[in-house]
Amino acid sequence: MAVDRHNPIPFYLQVIDALRAQIREGVFPAASQLPGEHELCAMFNVSRTVIRQALNELGREGLILREKCRGTFVAQPKIKEKFFQKLTGFYQDMVDQGYQPVTQVLKQRVAPASTQIAEKLRIAPQAPVIEIERLRFIDGDPMVYVTSYLPYARCPDLVNTDLSNQSLYEYLERACGIFITRGTRSIEAALASARDAQLLGIKKGAPVIQLDSVSYEAKGSPVEYYHAIHRGDRSRFEVELVRIRDESPEGITLKSPESLPPGNTLTPRKR
Repeated sequence: MAVDRHNPIPFYLQVIDALRAQIREGVFPAASQLPGEHELCAMFNVSRTVIRQALNELGREGLILREKCRGTFVAQPKIKEKFFQKLTGFYQDMVDQGYQPVTQVLKQRVAPASTQIAEKLRIAPQAPVIEIERLRFIDGDPMVYVTSYLPYARCPDLVNTDLSNQSLYEYLERACGIFITRGTRSIEAALASARDAQLLGIKKGAPVIQLDSVSYEAKGSPVEYYHAIHRGDRSRFEVELVRIRDESPEGITLKSPESLPPGNTLTPRKR
């Protein structure tokens, strides 16, 4: 497994390629511990500096985790999510990828809408909404903590519906005649609160991804607002970009976000 000293590729890159291949092939499965630095030096016949540089790069890629006084471990694989290119919920998105998601419903009740929720759903403040808190699991690991709000008047039976093994969007379509056609979603990096950490099985202050979404039916009325906390160490969002052809004489240009239909935009958050 020693590096090829006649290869012009730097030694640390050769070590990275070799370790990455072994992780991909399952030689070092997820959560397993890699050999120590001294052992890796012997395996690849390189200096400790080369090994440390390779491990630092793999850590930046998210493939390994280096824990002080414990060693280096293969990171759990990230779960791909396509919330910014497909208007599906978490349940259906995971099923489409071959996972069997499990949902733990933490709260499901009727409550008065706060000013913020009322604004998102275009209803009067204090109007009744169905509030649903769910913890979503993949392969036994908690991945997402999400709180959803829906106008009670649109689908009152939802408050007594078991959502532990079904898609909310499918239920709305089947039982309430509500078909969601578009949505707006924003994403933001954040640090886990004490409650987030407890629910998601991570440390307080660990990186998380916050997702806020409003979903609309064909008539333009908002149907659902949700706030989700995704584990930063296990989540990866994929976005498909489309180039828009401009028919102007100048040729092909890219449209500005303001000229596109509601969808994917990136807006600096004001502090």
